[in-house]
Amino acid sequence: MKNTPFKRIPVSIWALGLVSMFMDISSEMIHSLLPLFLVGTLGASTFVVGLIEGLAESTALIVKVFSGALSDYLGKRKALAIFGYSLGALTKPLFAIAPTAGVVFTARILDRVGKGVRGAPRDALVADIAPAEVRGAAFGLRQSLDTVGAFLSGSAYPFGRLSDRMNHGKLLSLGLMVLIAADLVLAANDHWLTVAVGVSLWGLHMGITQGLLATMVADTAPVDLRGTAFGFFNLVSGIAMLIASVIAGLLWDRIGASFTFYAGAVFAALTLVGLALNAWRQRPFSEVPR
Repeated sequence: MKNTPFKRIPVSIWALGLVSMFMDISSEMIHSLLPLFLVGTLGASTFVVGLIEGLAESTALIVKVFSGALSDYLGKRKALAIFGYSLGALTKPLFAIAPTAGVVFTARILDRVGKGVRGAPRDALVADIAPAEVRGAAFGLRQSLDTVGAFLSGSAYPFGRLSDRMNHGKLLSLGLMVLIAADLVLAANDHWLTVAVGVSLWGLHMGITQGLLATMVADTAPVDLRGTAFGFFNLVSGIAMLIASVIAGLLWDRIGASFTFYAGAVFAALTLVGLALNAWRQRPFSEVPR
Protein backbone atom coordinates (compact mmCIF):
# COMPACT_ATOMS: atom_id res chain seq x y z
CA MET A 1 0.00 0.00 0.00
CA LYS A 2 3.01 2.26 0.48
CA ASN A 3 3.38 3.07 -3.22
CA THR A 4 -0.29 3.50 -4.16
CA PRO A 5 -1.25 6.88 -5.69
CA PHE A 6 -3.41 7.70 -2.64
CA LYS A 7 -0.39 7.31 -0.35
CA ARG A 8 1.80 9.43 -2.63
CA ILE A 9 -0.61 12.37 -2.87
CA PRO A 10 0.46 15.03 -0.32
CA VAL A 11 -1.84 15.95 2.57
CA SER A 12 -1.98 19.56 1.28
CA ILE A 13 -3.87 18.40 -1.82
CA TRP A 14 -6.41 16.56 0.32
CA ALA A 15 -6.88 19.77 2.34
CA LEU A 16 -7.35 21.87 -0.81
CA GLY A 17 -9.87 19.39 -2.15
CA LEU A 18 -11.90 19.35 1.05
CA VAL A 19 -12.00 23.15 1.25
CA SER A 20 -13.10 23.28 -2.39
CA MET A 21 -15.73 20.63 -1.73
CA PHE A 22 -17.38 22.57 1.09
CA MET A 23 -17.25 25.79 -0.93
CA ASP A 24 -18.84 24.03 -3.90
CA ILE A 25 -21.61 22.58 -1.72
CA SER A 26 -22.34 26.11 -0.54
CA SER A 27 -22.30 27.47 -4.09
CA GLU A 28 -24.36 24.71 -5.69
CA MET A 29 -27.09 25.04 -3.05
CA ILE A 30 -27.59 28.59 -4.35
CA HIS A 31 -26.61 28.45 -8.01
CA SER A 32 -28.75 25.43 -8.85
CA LEU A 33 -31.86 27.43 -7.87
CA LEU A 34 -30.84 30.76 -9.41
CA PRO A 35 -32.36 30.13 -12.88
CA LEU A 36 -35.71 29.24 -11.27
CA PHE A 37 -35.49 32.29 -9.00
CA LEU A 38 -34.58 34.62 -11.87
CA VAL A 39 -37.28 33.35 -14.25
CA GLY A 40 -40.05 32.39 -11.83
CA THR A 41 -39.72 35.12 -9.18
CA LEU A 42 -37.94 38.04 -10.84
CA GLY A 43 -39.42 37.52 -14.32
CA ALA A 44 -36.14 37.35 -16.22
CA SER A 45 -35.96 35.69 -19.66
CA THR A 46 -33.93 32.60 -20.47
CA PHE A 47 -31.60 34.82 -22.49
CA VAL A 48 -30.94 36.99 -19.41
CA VAL A 49 -30.24 33.86 -17.37
CA GLY A 50 -27.78 32.67 -20.01
CA LEU A 51 -26.15 36.10 -20.16
CA ILE A 52 -25.76 36.32 -16.37
CA GLU A 53 -24.35 32.80 -16.14
CA GLY A 54 -22.05 33.35 -19.10
CA LEU A 55 -20.68 36.64 -17.77
CA ALA A 56 -20.30 35.22 -14.27
CA GLU A 57 -18.47 32.04 -15.26
CA SER A 58 -16.32 33.77 -17.87
CA THR A 59 -15.40 36.42 -15.30
CA ALA A 60 -14.10 33.70 -13.00
CA LEU A 61 -12.00 32.21 -15.78
CA ILE A 62 -10.69 35.57 -17.02
CA VAL A 63 -9.70 36.69 -13.50
CA LYS A 64 -7.58 33.54 -13.29
CA VAL A 65 -5.21 35.08 -15.86
CA PHE A 66 -4.29 37.86 -13.47
CA SER A 67 -4.34 35.77 -10.30
CA GLY A 68 -2.19 33.12 -11.98
CA ALA A 69 0.38 35.64 -13.20
CA LEU A 70 0.34 37.36 -9.79
CA SER A 71 0.92 34.05 -8.02
CA ASP A 72 3.97 33.41 -10.23
CA TYR A 73 5.30 36.91 -9.55
CA LEU A 74 4.70 36.97 -5.79
CA GLY A 75 5.14 33.27 -5.12
CA LYS A 76 2.15 33.52 -2.73
CA ARG A 77 -0.18 30.91 -4.18
CA LYS A 78 -1.67 29.87 -0.83
CA ALA A 79 -2.46 33.46 0.25
CA LEU A 80 -4.27 34.21 -3.01
CA ALA A 81 -6.26 30.99 -2.72
CA ILE A 82 -7.37 31.87 0.83
CA PHE A 83 -8.40 35.38 -0.27
CA GLY A 84 -10.44 33.93 -3.13
CA TYR A 85 -12.27 31.48 -0.88
CA SER A 86 -12.99 34.26 1.63
CA LEU A 87 -14.46 36.56 -1.04
CA GLY A 88 -16.69 33.75 -2.30
CA ALA A 89 -17.99 33.07 1.20
CA LEU A 90 -18.76 36.75 1.86
CA THR A 91 -20.97 37.06 -1.24
CA LYS A 92 -23.41 34.32 -0.26
CA PRO A 93 -25.75 36.50 1.88
CA LEU A 94 -26.33 38.83 -1.10
CA PHE A 95 -28.29 36.14 -2.92
CA ALA A 96 -30.71 35.84 -0.02
CA ILE A 97 -31.61 39.56 -0.03
CA ALA A 98 -31.57 40.15 -3.81
CA PRO A 99 -34.75 42.01 -4.92
CA THR A 100 -33.80 42.33 -8.61
CA ALA A 101 -31.88 40.51 -11.30
CA GLY A 102 -29.25 43.26 -11.12
CA VAL A 103 -28.41 42.41 -7.50
CA VAL A 104 -28.27 38.71 -8.36
CA PHE A 105 -25.90 39.57 -11.21
CA THR A 106 -23.67 41.64 -8.90
CA ALA A 107 -23.53 38.87 -6.29
CA ARG A 108 -22.85 36.27 -8.98
CA ILE A 109 -19.99 38.32 -10.46
CA LEU A 110 -18.37 38.92 -7.05
CA ASP A 111 -18.69 35.25 -6.20
CA ARG A 112 -17.02 34.27 -9.48
CA VAL A 113 -14.27 36.87 -8.97
CA GLY A 114 -13.47 35.00 -5.77
CA LYS A 115 -13.41 31.75 -7.71
CA GLY A 116 -11.15 33.32 -10.30
CA VAL A 117 -8.74 34.66 -7.70
CA ARG A 118 -8.32 31.26 -6.07
CA GLY A 119 -8.51 29.01 -9.13
CA ALA A 120 -5.19 29.39 -10.98
CA PRO A 121 -3.02 29.71 -7.83
CA ARG A 122 -4.71 26.60 -6.38
CA ASP A 123 -4.19 24.55 -9.55
CA ALA A 124 -0.58 25.71 -9.81
CA LEU A 125 -0.10 24.79 -6.14
CA VAL A 126 -1.37 21.27 -6.84
CA ALA A 127 1.03 20.97 -9.80
CA ASP A 128 3.92 22.23 -7.67
CA ILE A 129 3.23 19.85 -4.80
CA ALA A 130 2.26 16.64 -6.58
CA PRO A 131 4.98 14.32 -7.97
CA ALA A 132 4.89 14.26 -11.77
CA GLU A 133 4.05 10.54 -11.97
CA VAL A 134 0.83 10.99 -9.94
CA ARG A 135 -0.09 14.49 -11.11
CA GLY A 136 -3.16 13.30 -13.00
CA ALA A 137 -4.33 11.35 -9.95
CA ALA A 138 -3.77 14.43 -7.76
CA PHE A 139 -5.86 16.65 -10.03
CA GLY A 140 -8.49 13.91 -10.24
CA LEU A 141 -8.62 13.67 -6.44
CA ARG A 142 -8.94 17.42 -6.05
CA GLN A 143 -11.64 17.48 -8.72
CA SER A 144 -13.48 14.62 -7.00
CA LEU A 145 -13.54 16.47 -3.69
CA ASP A 146 -14.18 19.79 -5.44
CA THR A 147 -17.62 18.84 -6.72
CA VAL A 148 -20.86 17.49 -5.36
CA GLY A 149 -21.98 15.75 -8.58
CA ALA A 150 -22.03 12.01 -7.81
CA PHE A 151 -20.87 10.86 -11.24
CA LEU A 152 -18.19 13.53 -11.47
CA SER A 153 -17.00 12.81 -7.93
CA GLY A 154 -16.92 9.09 -8.58
CA SER A 155 -15.16 9.31 -11.94
CA ALA A 156 -12.67 12.16 -11.56
CA TYR A 157 -10.06 10.31 -9.50
CA PRO A 158 -9.94 7.05 -11.52
CA PHE A 159 -9.81 8.96 -14.80
CA GLY A 160 -7.22 11.32 -13.34
CA ARG A 161 -5.15 8.30 -12.40
CA LEU A 162 -5.69 6.86 -15.90
CA SER A 163 -4.39 10.10 -17.43
CA ASP A 164 -1.01 9.35 -15.81
CA ARG A 165 -0.76 6.23 -17.99
CA MET A 166 -2.89 6.83 -21.09
CA ASN A 167 -2.47 9.10 -24.12
CA HIS A 168 -4.10 12.39 -23.20
CA GLY A 169 -5.58 12.99 -26.65
CA LYS A 170 -7.37 9.62 -26.64
CA LEU A 171 -8.75 10.21 -23.15
CA LEU A 172 -9.96 13.69 -24.11
CA SER A 173 -11.65 12.18 -27.18
CA LEU A 174 -13.44 9.70 -24.92
CA GLY A 175 -14.71 12.58 -22.78
CA LEU A 176 -16.03 14.36 -25.87
CA MET A 177 -17.88 11.24 -27.01
CA VAL A 178 -19.54 11.00 -23.61
CA LEU A 179 -20.49 14.70 -23.87
CA ILE A 180 -22.08 14.12 -27.29
CA ALA A 181 -24.07 11.23 -25.82
CA ALA A 182 -25.19 13.45 -22.91
CA ASP A 183 -26.38 16.20 -25.26
CA LEU A 184 -28.31 13.76 -27.45
CA VAL A 185 -30.00 12.16 -24.44
CA LEU A 186 -30.98 15.55 -22.97
CA ALA A 187 -32.32 16.64 -26.36
CA ALA A 188 -34.60 13.58 -26.59
CA ASN A 189 -37.29 14.63 -24.08
CA ASP A 190 -37.83 16.14 -20.63
CA HIS A 191 -38.90 12.97 -18.79
CA TRP A 192 -37.19 12.81 -15.41
CA LEU A 193 -35.47 9.50 -16.21
CA THR A 194 -34.07 10.88 -19.48
CA VAL A 195 -32.85 13.99 -17.69
CA ALA A 196 -31.23 11.86 -14.96
CA VAL A 197 -29.34 9.77 -17.54
CA GLY A 198 -28.29 12.87 -19.48
CA VAL A 199 -27.05 14.69 -16.38
CA SER A 200 -25.18 11.56 -15.25
CA LEU A 201 -23.43 11.33 -18.62
CA TRP A 202 -22.65 15.03 -18.44
CA GLY A 203 -21.10 14.53 -15.00
CA LEU A 204 -19.10 11.58 -16.30
CA HIS A 205 -17.77 13.76 -19.13
CA MET A 206 -16.68 16.36 -16.58
CA GLY A 207 -15.00 13.68 -14.50
CA ILE A 208 -13.04 12.47 -17.52
CA THR A 209 -11.95 15.87 -18.82
CA GLN A 210 -11.54 18.42 -16.02
CA GLY A 211 -8.61 16.86 -14.19
CA LEU A 212 -7.14 15.78 -17.54
CA LEU A 213 -7.13 19.33 -18.92
CA ALA A 214 -5.45 20.62 -15.77
CA THR A 215 -2.82 17.87 -16.04
CA MET A 216 -2.17 18.74 -19.70
CA VAL A 217 -1.59 22.39 -18.79
CA ALA A 218 0.68 21.49 -15.87
CA ASP A 219 2.73 19.06 -17.96
CA THR A 220 3.21 21.60 -20.76
CA ALA A 221 3.97 24.80 -18.82
CA PRO A 222 7.38 25.72 -17.32
CA VAL A 223 7.42 25.35 -13.54
CA ASP A 224 7.88 29.08 -12.89
CA LEU A 225 4.99 30.03 -15.19
CA ARG A 226 2.37 27.47 -14.20
CA GLY A 227 0.09 30.03 -12.59
CA THR A 228 0.21 32.18 -15.72
CA ALA A 229 -0.37 29.13 -17.92
CA PHE A 230 -3.47 28.12 -15.95
CA GLY A 231 -4.63 31.72 -16.13
CA PHE A 232 -4.38 31.96 -19.92
CA PHE A 233 -5.97 28.55 -20.36
CA ASN A 234 -8.91 29.77 -18.32
CA LEU A 235 -9.01 33.08 -20.21
CA VAL A 236 -9.67 31.23 -23.46
CA SER A 237 -12.16 28.98 -21.65
CA GLY A 238 -13.92 32.03 -20.21
CA ILE A 239 -14.33 33.74 -23.57
CA ALA A 240 -15.67 30.50 -25.06
CA MET A 241 -18.05 30.02 -22.13
CA LEU A 242 -19.42 33.55 -22.46
CA ILE A 243 -20.09 33.08 -26.18
CA ALA A 244 -21.58 29.62 -25.59
CA SER A 245 -23.90 30.81 -22.82
CA VAL A 246 -25.26 33.68 -24.91
CA ILE A 247 -25.79 31.41 -27.93
CA ALA A 248 -27.46 28.77 -25.74
CA GLY A 249 -29.81 31.35 -24.21
CA LEU A 250 -30.80 32.66 -27.64
CA LEU A 251 -31.34 29.18 -29.08
CA TRP A 252 -33.41 28.14 -26.07
CA ASP A 253 -35.60 31.26 -26.32
CA ARG A 254 -36.02 31.30 -30.11
CA ILE A 255 -35.99 27.60 -31.13
CA GLY A 256 -36.28 25.46 -28.00
CA ALA A 257 -34.37 23.34 -25.51
CA SER A 258 -33.86 20.31 -27.76
CA PHE A 259 -32.18 22.32 -30.50
CA THR A 260 -29.85 23.85 -27.91
CA PHE A 261 -28.60 20.40 -26.88
CA TYR A 262 -28.33 19.27 -30.51
CA ALA A 263 -26.18 22.33 -31.19
CA GLY A 264 -23.98 21.39 -28.22
CA ALA A 265 -23.54 17.90 -29.65
CA VAL A 266 -22.51 19.37 -33.02
CA PHE A 267 -19.88 21.62 -31.43
CA ALA A 268 -18.50 18.69 -29.43
CA ALA A 269 -18.38 16.56 -32.59
CA LEU A 270 -16.46 19.31 -34.42
CA THR A 271 -13.97 19.39 -31.53
CA LEU A 272 -13.59 15.62 -31.79
CA VAL A 273 -12.87 15.92 -35.52
CA GLY A 274 -10.31 18.65 -34.75
CA LEU A 275 -8.53 16.38 -32.26
CA ALA A 276 -8.46 13.54 -34.80
CA LEU A 277 -7.02 15.81 -37.50
CA ASN A 278 -4.40 17.13 -35.09
CA ALA A 279 -3.37 13.59 -34.10
CA TRP A 280 -3.15 12.62 -37.79
CA ARG A 281 -1.03 15.68 -38.59
CA GLN A 282 1.42 14.88 -35.77
CA ARG A 283 2.05 11.26 -36.82
CA PRO A 284 5.69 10.35 -37.47
CA PHE A 285 6.66 10.72 -41.15
CA SER A 286 7.23 6.96 -41.39
CA GLU A 287 3.53 6.32 -40.61
CA VAL A 288 2.17 8.72 -43.25
CA PRO A 289 0.74 6.82 -46.25
CA ARG A 290 2.63 7.37 -49.50
